[in-house]
Amino acid sequence: MSKLTHQQLAERIARDIPEGAYVNLGIGMPTQIANYLPADKEIFLHSENGILGMGPAPAAGDEDPELINAGKQPVTLLPGGCFFHHGDSFAMMRGGHLDICVLGAYQVSERGDLANWSTGEPGAIPAVGGAMDLAIGARQVYVMTEHLTKKGECKIVKECSYPLTGVACITRIYSDLAVIDVTDRGLVVREIFAGLTPRQLQDVTPVELTFALQHGEQHDDSRLSV
Repeated sequence: MSKLTHQQLAERIARDIPEGAYVNLGIGMPTQIANYLPADKEIFLHSENGILGMGPAPAAGDEDPELINAGKQPVTLLPGGCFFHHGDSFAMMRGGHLDICVLGAYQVSERGDLANWSTGEPGAIPAVGGAMDLAIGARQVYVMTEHLTKKGECKIVKECSYPLTGVACITRIYSDLAVIDVTDRGLVVREIFAGLTPRQLQDVTPVELTFALQHGEQHDDSRLSV
């Protein structure tokens, strides 16, 4: 099955981040989005370790070991960027001051529950970080994820079996196969990648999908049985 690369998916998400937004990019895949934000848009990237105004990754050889994001990756600072105590950074997150956060996921339920900090496996190292604070504090929560695990299991499920990060907190899912909104009517597919048909997407997704595609053939409010 053809699918987007992580870089292509990061570029796709970057196109949906509006001018003037305050945005947190979660550890892992979401950090790549910073490299694709258009230079002609003023977007303020926040990091929970105490930075506002991050830019893209530095060129090789230009890394500053004291300028890193929450994932310990080297970053740049745009003009006007600033540093502050991580306690103040978490106050920004918890206080509802972020417009968007983009998080990775182990599982997302059909009602928008998020599981992304532990698989619950014995001996697994938990990695909560600021995910719980972001999941409940950001005005919109996007998930950036691969649609299927390496074992071919879908990450979009009816109920999460892994420990939850947040309940009914997800606004939109960006997978390497599709863009899916979490709505009161259930999961609504807005865009399908890599030439997949609605039927092919539904076949690998074990929850009911509604198709309201924004480009090309329209499937408004059509449902396919699971």
